[in-house]
This record gives sequence, structure tokens and C-alpha cells, in this order.
Amino acid sequence: MEENKDLKYTPKDFKSDQEVRWCPGCGDHAILSEIQKALSEMGIPKEKYVFVSGIGCSSRLPYYMNTYGFHGIHGRAAAIATGVKTARPDLSVWVMTGDGDSLAIGGNHFIHAVRRNIDINLVLFNNEIYGLTKGQYSPTSGRGHVTKTSPFGTLEEPFSVGELVIGARGKFFARTIDSNVSLSTEVFTKAAKHKGTSVVEVLQNCVIFNDGVHDIYAGKEVKEDRTITLRHGEPMIFGKDRKSGLILEGLKLKVVKIGENGVTEKDILVHDAHEPNPGIHYFLANMRYPEYPVALGVIREVEGESYETAVHAQIEKVKAGSKIKCMNDLLNSGTVWDVE
Repeated sequence: MEENKDLKYTPKDFKSDQEVRWCPGCGDHAILSEIQKALSEMGIPKEKYVFVSGIGCSSRLPYYMNTYGFHGIHGRAAAIATGVKTARPDLSVWVMTGDGDSLAIGGNHFIHAVRRNIDINLVLFNNEIYGLTKGQYSPTSGRGHVTKTSPFGTLEEPFSVGELVIGARGKFFARTIDSNVSLSTEVFTKAAKHKGTSVVEVLQNCVIFNDGVHDIYAGKEVKEDRTITLRHGEPMIFGKDRKSGLILEGLKLKVVKIGENGVTEKDILVHDAHEPNPGIHYFLANMRYPEYPVALGVIREVEGESYETAVHAQIEKVKAGSKIKCMNDLLNSGTVWDVE
């Protein structure tokens, strides 16, 4: 979508008159503010935005946006957004969803939206719990996690959002933390500019039913040593002292210390988000603490034909080669009879 650099907005312009009804301290408040900040800097008219959601705490977000919105049913936001974007390619379409809404009942719609590469922006709030329905385990809850529906611990392996996106042939995947305003704004802006399906996983905190779930690596005191922010063209270096980095050893990523065992900065991998082969992006998206730092930022961003572009190109091609140009042509085509 073309930007109008003369169009000036502030985040306040995207705030609706509705009372924000999330729990005090919920990470959703921060995500809402970050999205409003990102949109205010994009130069796109407000009337060109549509926010679609399913069911869950995250799905209340369209009410708080001074844009067009559609509050759908559980798990169906991606399907609704696909229809909106196909019918109106000129709109900037956003899906607000959670780990339960999009990866459980909405799993099929999610992976096929990604596979089709339709130009929508999927923001997935991942708090690893069902918050709205009061604390059941979700498809991203860690194995062994104790919840109301798993009193002795879950027995299931959780989904990795990045792995799922890349496995569905996704072209854009990014990850951020709800409390990191600058990174989230940067990631949302890049997602909006990407032509095709963009998926942004936001590591979000549920203060009531899963408080501190991401703190082991994303907490204020440890995040510099236990996360790595990736940017295209920059070396994969992290840590408070900026002395830790990633190299490829055989078919695995390895964490090394610059200055130890002859390792220099030249040995550190440089992030290439635009590499079509998804192998390295798969490794990065799947990194888990404590073996690895958790990857943040834009992990994968490659070009590909978007679904709605292909649909409209196909329609125009068929129309150009068809003898039928109007309804009258259709009614008089084939075998016809004159009734006297």
C-alpha cells in the first residue's frame, strides 16, 4: 500500500472512545499503544485500516481502534480477513489473535492464510494460556505446565509459532515482547510494509493466569543475556557485554564468546532475513533458553506473490480472453431458444 508522507497522525488519532477493558497490568495495553504508534507513522489514511479479531482477550482490540473493525467468532479471524483483503486489496488488513484463538480452533485458517500469502498482518498475542476463559492450558503452554485443565501438568508438546509459520511456507515472521515499545513499533511497521502474510508473535504477559511466563528470558534483569534482537545485515551478537554470538557448527547453531578459543566478530553469523531457503530461519525461530537466546525482531522476510494479487490478475486474464463481456452476452451464449 502506498504511503502518503504528507499525512500526519498521532497515536491519539487511532484511539477510539471505548473504555479499554483489560486487567490492570495486562500486556495487551502495551501492544495496543505500540500498534497505534506504528500506524500513526505509516502515512496511510485511517479509513483504509481494518482490524479483524476472533475470540479472546486479544480480540477486544478492534473496539479500541479508531478504524474499521470486525469482531468475528472463535478462530475465524484469518478467514474473515482473507475475504476482506481479496475483495478490497486497497485496504490494510490486520488480524488480532491469541495462541488459543489462532492455533487451536483456528489452526487450519491460520496455516492456510500463511500458505496462501495473502497480504494481511497477523498479530499473535502469545501468553501460553487461555485468559478469557480463566486459565486453561493452550497450544503453546509448555510441557508439564500446571493449569486448571492440567492439574498434574500438561502432557503435550507445545507449538512453536515460528516453526508453524515457516512450515506453512510463510514469508514473514517476527517476534517481539509486549514491554519493548521501540522493537514492537519497528516490527509492526516492517510487517505492514511487507507484501504478503506477515505474522508477528508478541510474547505477552497475562498477569492473572500466567504471570511472568516469559520472565525467565525476557525479564528486565536478564533479557540482554537471554534474548537476541536480529536485524537484517547485522551480526548475531548479544549479551550485556556484546561478547556473545551465534555461529553455525555443522547443522546446528552454537553460542560462542567473542575473544575465546580464537573466535572473532568475523566468525559470527550475519542475519539474512531475505534468504529464501528457510533453514537458518527455522533454527533461529526455534531457539529456546537456556541452550540458546530467544530470537526477537524480524526473523524471516522474503518476497512472494500475494494471494489477492494473483486472484485479481487471474480475473482480468479470464475477462480479457472471454467472449462474454456482460450479462446479455451470458444469457445469449450457448444453446438458446426463442419462445413465441
